[in-house]
Amino acid sequence: MFLQPKCHEDLIEVLDSEQLFNPCLKQFLGRSHWGEELQDPEMYSKEEMVFPSGEKLPRCWLEPNYRLTTV
Repeated sequence: MFLQPKCHEDLIEVLDSEQLFNPCLKQFLGRSHWGEELQDPEMYSKEEMVFPSGEKLPRCWLEPNYRLTTV
């Protein structure tokens, strides 16, 4: 799966989807895809990410109490 930072168009490959899906974790392990060389894995903030289509990440991935909050 790939995500994109809100501030630029680089793609981030999600290396640990369990970290991404866990709403209690604020970061996930990923790898930036830019340039010709394979980049080192880094931790990325979920709050700064969107899907490549521009759609926001689901609240259930970001907020531990998402069922208790109202929009």
